[in-house]
Amino acid sequence: MSSTSGPRIKEIIITPIAVVDPPLLNAAGLHAPYALRTIMEVITDDNISGISEIPGNKDIDAALEEAKTLLIGRDVFQLNEIRHVLVERFGTDTSAQRGETPWDQRKLVHIFSAVEVACMDIIGKVTGRPIVDLLGGKMRDRVPFSAYLFYKYEGAGGELAFDIDPNATGWAAARQASALDPAEIVAQAQAMCKEFGFQSIKLKGGVFEPRQEVDAMFALYDAFGPNFPLRVDPNALWTVETAIKYGKEMEPILEYLEDPTRGQENMAKVRKALKTPLATNMCTTSFEDIPNSVAIGSEDIILSDHHFWGGLRASMTLSGICETFGRGLSMHSNSHLGISLAAMVHLGAALPKMTYALDTHYPWQSDEIIVGGRFKFEEGAVLVPQEPGLGVELDREALEKLHQNYLACGLTKRDDEPEMQKKVPGWKFKSVRW
Repeated sequence: MSSTSGPRIKEIIITPIAVVDPPLLNAAGLHAPYALRTIMEVITDDNISGISEIPGNKDIDAALEEAKTLLIGRDVFQLNEIRHVLVERFGTDTSAQRGETPWDQRKLVHIFSAVEVACMDIIGKVTGRPIVDLLGGKMRDRVPFSAYLFYKYEGAGGELAFDIDPNATGWAAARQASALDPAEIVAQAQAMCKEFGFQSIKLKGGVFEPRQEVDAMFALYDAFGPNFPLRVDPNALWTVETAIKYGKEMEPILEYLEDPTRGQENMAKVRKALKTPLATNMCTTSFEDIPNSVAIGSEDIILSDHHFWGGLRASMTLSGICETFGRGLSMHSNSHLGISLAAMVHLGAALPKMTYALDTHYPWQSDEIIVGGRFKFEEGAVLVPQEPGLGVELDREALEKLHQNYLACGLTKRDDEPEMQKKVPGWKFKSVRW
């Protein structure tokens, strides 16, 4: 044992929050008026505070509460030991526990990523270094993101739900507008790119029959031109035949095609038939999935996510594996605020290679819980924070307000199916639709 030790964990505070979210459509249904996030604050015996943010879910919140007793008294630098005690208590996740939805339902990866980011925030403050330096150092000063378009019903979300604020202007107005056909998708893209300066575009598909979504991609190509990378994500709802048919049609215009079909075997069949690279955050989602992915060739690009891959250091490990086996690496996103964005930016800055702009839902959120308000995007990129740790601090007034939203809204986990049924009675999720 070392004779020196770092600060020890004295207290852990778990705060579930609810963030205003517009009625965005996806393969699993419709976003609720609020997106749930959970904020973790770790406080050391010498009163240094570290923070993190993960997707909100009452089961994971309960597990985080349970984890407190395992973590109190531990040295924040001893992340390997912390991971070991969490694995012993909660077990390892299987790929099956991820679920069929576009979001991830595993437990341990969320718990450890929350704990790790908060501890690394503290380690950064103790050492006076930003988290990017704890991951091996900065490869770029700015991290590029892609515009992330959604089909959506008219509505602002939150208390307004399907209503809008008539006084909103610019992107705040465009964020409320309906986007149910190619022309409205193009208008959404133009407003988002004008506000944030994005240099590439992703469309969340799996909502309408493929012809409409493919037409939307060609409409985007016509509007933005050949030098604007485009990608589309049908969320694995297409059959192999559908994916090949429309994939071939879109070959001239796509940067990559994300999760056109479900499962590694089907993805491998589609990949053999197309020139366009395939990306995934659904068929290869954990380290145990990688050997078969490599053996059969199920994708070209893995969309990592530190919330789902078990933290920032595990994501750096994934980067090395991708380099070894000739995979590209980019980043997946869910509805999130600035603590998650800060962690994503530090990781994005540390990755040895960044061929593709990262995903972010950040334009769809209007709330924030960090001091100083929302991150600024310039030409679609975010400057890497230079302050120690994450480089962001909790706005406690905003945190309390969003916690009250959580208590008032009654949501305890994400479930897009009942929300969709408000618009389409009897609607049911199907894992393969076209």
